Amino acid sequence: MHAQTNAAIINFNRQQQQTIRFSTAGAAIDAHDGEIAYFNGTYYLYGTSYGCGFEWGKKEAPFCGFKVYTSTDLQHWTDKGFLFDARTPVWQTRCNGSTYGCFRPHVIYNKKTKQYVLWINVYDNHIGFRVFTSSRPTGPFTEVAEPRLAVNSNGAVAGLNNGDHDTFVDEDGTAYIAYTDWQTKGTIVIEKLSADYLTGSGEHVKAVTKGSTEAPALFRRNGSYYLFYSDPNCGYCSGTGTSYRRAASPLGPWSDGIKISDKSCGGQPSFVSLVKLNGDSVFIYGSDLWNNAAKNEALANYYWAPLSFDANGAVEPIVCKDSIPLPLRAARPAKAKIKPDNSSGQDGFSFQCDIHGCIQRAQTFTPGRSGRLSTVSVTAFKSGYPDDDLHISIYPADEHGLPVPGKVLYETAVSRDSISWSPQPVAIKPGLTVTGKRSYVIVVRSSTSSGCYGITYKDGTPGRIAAYSANCGQSFRIENGRVLKFETYMEE
Repeated sequence: MHAQTNAAIINFNRQQQQTIRFSTAGAAIDAHDGEIAYFNGTYYLYGTSYGCGFEWGKKEAPFCGFKVYTSTDLQHWTDKGFLFDARTPVWQTRCNGSTYGCFRPHVIYNKKTKQYVLWINVYDNHIGFRVFTSSRPTGPFTEVAEPRLAVNSNGAVAGLNNGDHDTFVDEDGTAYIAYTDWQTKGTIVIEKLSADYLTGSGEHVKAVTKGSTEAPALFRRNGSYYLFYSDPNCGYCSGTGTSYRRAASPLGPWSDGIKISDKSCGGQPSFVSLVKLNGDSVFIYGSDLWNNAAKNEALANYYWAPLSFDANGAVEPIVCKDSIPLPLRAARPAKAKIKPDNSSGQDGFSFQCDIHGCIQRAQTFTPGRSGRLSTVSVTAFKSGYPDDDLHISIYPADEHGLPVPGKVLYETAVSRDSISWSPQPVAIKPGLTVTGKRSYVIVVRSSTSSGCYGITYKDGTPGRIAAYSANCGQSFRIENGRVLKFETYMEE
């Protein structure tokens, strides 16, 4: 059943902080430097995963692979898993931290072959790309022969030859790839693809930009072609420019560049995707809000917003907005089979990583009824390489909503190896008998001397009590109106 919904893309909360987008399973969306594609009434978010601990430039860091999420309303995203198994020795050798890595999954559909075609950027071969096909947009994708392109096909293996790219299918079914030529210090090349979209055709235009650019996004609107790009190029930068050029043909000639944002709303431009909202064509601009150039970007968020055009087709300067309403007809997500007894909700959360040594975080909750507390879930993550596990305890609350010292009711350790670098629900099974209407406190701590564990939280929530301790739990300071992202479940 479909109903009218008042969807909104939320980029920042009331405190002007980046907000985390969560999947329908309550885990942070871990798909970066990719795109939103639209196939047969469903939106597909493709991106590079960092949750397993990939770090650019760290030799022993594993490659995590590429993920895909689906949505019918651009709000509720369901994790559909990985596009292919990246855990194999072949893919670890190609893409782990001892290489430049593998990035930017882009998927297009070929109506003639009835195949979805995936291009990714790699740095282990001459050309800088590998190509896959699948009969489904969610995969699994199977690698095909290495592509050839007109530029840098004979470059050094594992060198900086060709980089960030976008794939685009025109209205007549002809496909193109726009890619960064690193041999010319970051100019953009556009090349027509073969009829099966699996390799280049050789027909191309070089130096669409003058250099020091990357991250192209190619699309068509009302008979004009547009090329967006990062200006200047700035990998993992939290605030670089977005410019565009315009042409009557994908192979040019192209206009001079026009800058429409100096900071890309705090990130780096990633994609422009055509989506359908109530039958209207809308171009969604996306930038990756990189986490202060961290080598692991599992905590990076996103800025998404529709583009605006003037009467002559020029792109209006990007005005960064906290949220953008998108009224559309969409299928409502299925209701959860089991409702939590307590829940902090999903929207408006930011992150903080400071749990280590003697710093502890706490959250008060009140069971709705007496019975057995079957599950407690706290959304947490790790950063760096903790040398101690994450410890979660439950205490009775005193009259102020703080843990009663020395009265721990339940405690367990969650292995550091099981915790993602991307915020995920960390669930424990207390099996603890609790009294309805009486308050209890979840305490999260770790004595790690390296790295940290983090929590997700939001402020401005009346009636909620979170607390903070800097002295190993001897005393806690109330943080009124703050709530950690958590859920509790009672035994049925």
